[in-house]
Amino acid sequence: MTKALILDFGGVVTRTLFETHGVTERALGLAPGTLTWKGPFDPSTDPLWQRMQNREITERDYWMERTRETGRLIGEDWTDMKTFVQRARGAEPDLVLRPEARETILAAKAAGVKLAILSNELDLFYGVDFRKRFPLIDLFDVIVDATYTGILKPDPRAYEQAIAEIQVAKENCVFVDDQKKNIEGADAVGLPNVHFDVTRPAESYAEARAMLGL
Repeated sequence: MTKALILDFGGVVTRTLFETHGVTERALGLAPGTLTWKGPFDPSTDPLWQRMQNREITERDYWMERTRETGRLIGEDWTDMKTFVQRARGAEPDLVLRPEARETILAAKAAGVKLAILSNELDLFYGVDFRKRFPLIDLFDVIVDATYTGILKPDPRAYEQAIAEIQVAKENCVFVDDQKKNIEGADAVGLPNVHFDVTRPAESYAEARAMLGL
């Protein structure tokens, strides 16, 4: 029986920007502690994150505001998320791959599990060059990116496209995402899933591996 692991990218495969403030501050020449917003790691520091969780603004809205304000800190006008990602992380993809993601992706591939990415903004946020150089990206059989499809999770069509392209029955797939609304979208189409907790990545990946029998 063929199985498939379908992963969101930002926050699931990569460490979040919240987790790499130190890297960002060093890369941009900012004093340690300049960046105080911590999203899910401390919602009290981040009213804008709370607005996103309350669905008052979209995830794209959230990150575009963080992009603009971080650019202003160094006297620059940043108008796209990939500028933030590439400048903040020195365009070094190895710095941001989650170790737990690496372990699970390699284990899945070795076991013959198909691999897919289902992202709302992979190339929009990270840029084509970053994605092409990202570790293990060539192990993925399918990448469905709303940068090009224009279909954003939790729209049912996003999940249906990923399932169709990976060519595995949905009951044999496991979808992993850190946004609750996207998990609700997976539930709506009957796609087995794990709600990824960015504060407990090892536990979330262990759950996904158990569901796949790895």
